[in-house]
Amino acid sequence: MTDLPAKPAASAAVSAFLRKVETMPRARPANGRRGRLLFAVDATASRQPTWDRACHLQAEMFAATRDLGGLEVQLAYYRGFGEFAATPFLSDTTDLARRMAGVRCLGGLTQIGKVLEHALNETARERVHALVFVGDAVEEPVDPLCHGAGQLGLRGLPVFAFHEGGERKAGEALRQIAQLSGGAYAPFDASSAATLRDLLRAVAVYAAGGRDALTRLPGGTARAIAGQLPAPKR
Repeated sequence: MTDLPAKPAASAAVSAFLRKVETMPRARPANGRRGRLLFAVDATASRQPTWDRACHLQAEMFAATRDLGGLEVQLAYYRGFGEFAATPFLSDTTDLARRMAGVRCLGGLTQIGKVLEHALNETARERVHALVFVGDAVEEPVDPLCHGAGQLGLRGLPVFAFHEGGERKAGEALRQIAQLSGGAYAPFDASSAATLRDLLRAVAVYAAGGRDALTRLPGGTARAIAGQLPAPKR
């Protein structure tokens, strides 16, 4: 099935997002260790189609970082009535795919605050190089979320917020979370698996090899991640 083209406004916003990562400080892991990426997905009822799509796309995150020493990914998700879960950090795409395939989305409210708190705890134990959040709604008070994002920024853990659906208030909240953490925000069209694939692959490469590795990705998508992100420190 051919992906539908993204809406013009969304395409421009994605391009602006993708231009920003080039300006980020380096995130290359020390001593040749794998990059560590926390992949957090809203698994409430409306998210099943995107969850299924992400199951197919996650292998490309690993493949894109193979020449950079590899990647460890932790899957985190929330769903239902207050349920939040996270896997260990995994370096095997088959294991991650198996765990994702076993999850079914359930109705419930968003729990983004738990995602941010969990990320803070994880990076306090051992450096996490990037947090990807994929969701379509924000149903929590924004101020505590912004505080959590700021704490992640102080720890050097940027949030890459990928927003599906275009709901305005959710977009504003996710944009603030990304900005305060030193990360970036991008909307994506639910009909375009290619857009989500390119966003996930770009952040995986950033987590594994830093900005320099990102600019060596083929095509213009990765080199476009520049405008939102903080300039590198001199």
